[in-house]
Amino acid sequence: MEPVRRKALVDAALRVIGDHGSLAVTMSDIARQAGVSPALAHHYFGSKEQLLIETIRSLLRQLRSDTVAALKAARTPRARLSAIIRVSFHADQFAPETIAAWLAFYAEAQRSEETRRFLVIYARRLRSNLLADLKALLPADAAERIAEGAAAMIDGLYIRQSLKSAPIGIEASIALTEDYLNALLATASPSPRSEKGRPHRTTQGEMT
Repeated sequence: MEPVRRKALVDAALRVIGDHGSLAVTMSDIARQAGVSPALAHHYFGSKEQLLIETIRSLLRQLRSDTVAALKAARTPRARLSAIIRVSFHADQFAPETIAAWLAFYAEAQRSEETRRFLVIYARRLRSNLLADLKALLPADAAERIAEGAAAMIDGLYIRQSLKSAPIGIEASIALTEDYLNALLATASPSPRSEKGRPHRTTQGEMT
């Protein structure tokens, strides 16, 4: 039962953080949501801080798993770029409690070095995945510039979901990011590798 209960507590933490809109929650709040005692929650995780760290690790693992599956199904560098974009705006990632949790973790990163480290891993992984396929289509300097811009656009559109008065839907977010890539790919010079048909290998960034 331990893996089941640990997952139930992580899922409960995500919901409670989403409801509160911050990490100012208690172990009792989370345990109540999971239907277990606070003592059992402490037994599995030791402290609220460790449970919160496991929650963000769980979000990163799920995002990485979805990305790996999407990249395996894509056949070309351009298709892999589209796969990365679509995974970034997957319905699970757009759940209100998930958005609220990510924003809460970003706020916590200003105080917690460990939380900041996990968010840096996410940012590096996203950039690495974009850059790996862009380099198959463009010279390195152009690929790096567009990867930074695409990553910033993905993060910016995601954060806009927290603005309840002006939400941007999944398909609209995907379309805006695709338009950005298409416009820059059309004006940039092709990579020598793409012209020669050199085999390309994608990367998955850092592991948690």
